[in-house]
Amino acid sequence: MSRTNVRFDDTVSRAPAPGRDSAATRRLASKIMLYVLLVIGALIALTPMLWMLSASLMPTGEASAYPPRFLPSRVTFSHYGQLFTRLNLGRYLANSAFIAFTVTAISLVINSMAGYAFAKLRFKGRDRTFRLLSLGLVLPVQVAMLPLFLLMKNMNLINTYWGVIIPGMASIFGIFLIRQYALSIPDDMLDAARIDGASELRIYWSVVVPGILPILATLAIWTFLATWNDFMWPLIVLSDESHYTLPVALANLSGEHVQDTELMMAGSVLTVIPVLAVFLFLQRYYIQGVMAGSVKG
Repeated sequence: MSRTNVRFDDTVSRAPAPGRDSAATRRLASKIMLYVLLVIGALIALTPMLWMLSASLMPTGEASAYPPRFLPSRVTFSHYGQLFTRLNLGRYLANSAFIAFTVTAISLVINSMAGYAFAKLRFKGRDRTFRLLSLGLVLPVQVAMLPLFLLMKNMNLINTYWGVIIPGMASIFGIFLIRQYALSIPDDMLDAARIDGASELRIYWSVVVPGILPILATLAIWTFLATWNDFMWPLIVLSDESHYTLPVALANLSGEHVQDTELMMAGSVLTVIPVLAVFLFLQRYYIQGVMAGSVKG
């Protein structure tokens, strides 16, 4: 009799509480709902890009048909061939690649050095200069275009690649971003390197750069995207068609071929592919930079 009671009591004690089951069910339902919403949001965000790719493979005139089609009746790559043969898009693609990679590489060096100096080096007027520099973040970019254009004109850099590259070689946002991240580098590590006889340039290259590598990757992606997609400044500075970047060339293409939607979509696909390639190549460092920034505040 007593053994039966003991077994019955053990079974009752091991049985899950009703409240726990309902709480676990609610958590599971909330996770499922979250995943469903994320999938729906991803599909909504990807639908225009998927249609852009699909339209670039459609025969001429099919993208403008009614009712609109999402998939091509037959796949054709003739529009991509026209971009490189008849419209010389390869030249514009090379111009954009040269400008974007040059601006990104130079800006990473200048912004990282300036950000490290404002974060860790002690010099007179450092904080005051940084506060004055930070005021530029609230000014619209268009405000500086006229004086910047006059400056480039006085330097005889109008209608040259360097007229587009030089204004992007350093940015207030990039300096601010590197400076905020470099503040987390321990001063003891830098002092130890100085005691060992390392120069400031050696400290920057061997100690600082490895420590800020995630945020450098994040800044590289942002800089490359901004430079690659920039339309206004290259349009103002460049007047020779052989120097046009891809966005400027596509804008002229839309004016000349308004009805050729498939050709426009093919040019848009070629504009997006390099950006996606750079992001996929650096996404691991980009996520590290974002997560580290969120933890360090």
